Amino acid sequence: MLIRDIGQHIEQGRLWWGMDDSCTACPNASCRRGSSGATPEVVRQALLAEHGAVRLRLVEQGASSVSVLRALRESLHLPLDETRAMTDALGKTGLLGTRVEMELLADALRRRSVATTIEAG
Repeated sequence: MLIRDIGQHIEQGRLWWGMDDSCTACPNASCRRGSSGATPEVVRQALLAEHGAVRLRLVEQGASSVSVLRALRESLHLPLDETRAMTDALGKTGLLGTRVEMELLADALRRRSVATTIEAG
């Protein structure tokens, strides 16, 4: 039987992920971790399946879109058009993701004086 331990955490303002595999019938094990860019989709989907999604919302709808855009762009390193779409979504319905992903974005927005809330997806 293969046991897979998957997780995400924030360290020094960056998103880190890890995946450890171990076999109950043999001494084999592996550990994979990364920090650059987005978490691999297999890791994200496992976390979402286990813990569910959370939604990041603006506390005040009148928050500066420039501040939001800058915070998201600095955090996610996405092209401007994708960042604009996320800024629009955050102002309307909010953004969905793993708890750690949304906490990281909430922290970036707080540093730009943009108040947010995180709730169950």
